[in-house]
Amino acid sequence: MTGFLVAAPILGLYQWSHKMELPVIPYVEQQDDAQATPIWPVAQADYDDWLAAHPGADADWLGRIEFKPEAGKFALLPGADGELAGVILGLGETPDMWAYGGLSTALPTGRYRIDGSLDGAAATGAGIAWALGSYRFGRYRDAGEARASLCLPDGADGAAVGRVVKGTFLARDLINTPASDLGPEELAEAALALAGEAGGQGEVIVGDDLLARNYPAIHAVGRASDRAPRLVDFSWGEADAPKLTLVGKGVCFDSGGLDLKPASGMLKMKKDMGGAAAVLGLASMVMAAALPVRLRVLIPAVENAVSGTAYRPGDILDTRKGLTVEVGNTDAEGRIVLCDALAEAAGESPALIVDLATLTGAARVALGPDLPAYFTDGDSLSHALLRCARAEADPLWRLPLYDPYAERLKSKVADLNNVSDGPFAGAVTAALFLKAFVPEPENWLHIDTYGWNDKDRPGRPAGGEALAIRALYAMIAERFNP
Repeated sequence: MTGFLVAAPILGLYQWSHKMELPVIPYVEQQDDAQATPIWPVAQADYDDWLAAHPGADADWLGRIEFKPEAGKFALLPGADGELAGVILGLGETPDMWAYGGLSTALPTGRYRIDGSLDGAAATGAGIAWALGSYRFGRYRDAGEARASLCLPDGADGAAVGRVVKGTFLARDLINTPASDLGPEELAEAALALAGEAGGQGEVIVGDDLLARNYPAIHAVGRASDRAPRLVDFSWGEADAPKLTLVGKGVCFDSGGLDLKPASGMLKMKKDMGGAAAVLGLASMVMAAALPVRLRVLIPAVENAVSGTAYRPGDILDTRKGLTVEVGNTDAEGRIVLCDALAEAAGESPALIVDLATLTGAARVALGPDLPAYFTDGDSLSHALLRCARAEADPLWRLPLYDPYAERLKSKVADLNNVSDGPFAGAVTAALFLKAFVPEPENWLHIDTYGWNDKDRPGRPAGGEALAIRALYAMIAERFNP
């Protein structure tokens, strides 16, 4: 077999089987091979020219099957001896990396190479898409495996492919694991294992120690579960390097608390730690590239459960920053656990704070499942992120931190309510709630992500997904390692 999954399950966690500096790329080989079966990528505008350059049997065959070079469509070209002579791959009108995303599982078993001129970015993107399409979550059943391997195209950055694939696979594995096997303790252990592999150091603050260490909001949300809440805190990199702090929402299962979700609303709630999973994937990429930053990762890991100790609507919660919060709805728990972590992050005045969270349904109503919303008061930061998102085919969309809507979070008995007083602009008011805990919002990015693929698409199988981390990594690398 030419490729394999980059992680193997052990004790309910994921123990990485290779060194960070030498990433294994599933179903992508570092060396070229002239004997591998050629793949000819062809854009729609270039198809007639390609046919003219391949007269005879190939052109006749493609005419008979009425092949159209639409994005991701391919045709097998038979040789005179009955063997596979090559593959023509449609790139569509505007070529993008995902045209390659379905090939590792769709093509016959074998080794393939791209026969065509690709610039470095396109070659790297092809390798990433091919490898991401090979992902299978096989912890609980035989999920099958990819059959086709790709020789990394000339000009591709193999290290970049490896970083992206490792980080994405880690996030997907964590999100796809059900809460029965991935609670706050297991999420914390996975985070510390990742940090330890890269030479980082950290701690986990558990249970009532959260109160002793002044993280009361995290404790309040997680105390109802028999699995104690905790805060994961790890650091990596030189102490005098610019500080980059990543914060991830780690709600390992969200029942809604006493404001209980309906049954249909709980079906995907194992993914409510998708922000934490994405943060770990992004941290993996930063550490693998040895970016010159002092990385800090903060993950409040809780389960929002129902019991006699559950926090209640109408309760007034203390927070690390000193602001008091009236609980308007216990199902808006993500912003409550994040506020303590953001207050801690801000205490060091890092150069950049990024939080990722599966925070609001309102963001999905506005932008759908594939387009994470982001918020920041930093216009230059926003422009850089959007530019990187386009370059990495990892889209995001800016929503406003519209300060007049902060009025909707007022409480008559506390500094803030955790929900607004009406049904409108839910993603905006959630972001404004978080902004109250960040004193320098121009150096802060809040990503409201879905963390999930609802259906299979090339390179993006249904299930957990690390949305936005490729764009974020590119922006961070550009900002701190120009």
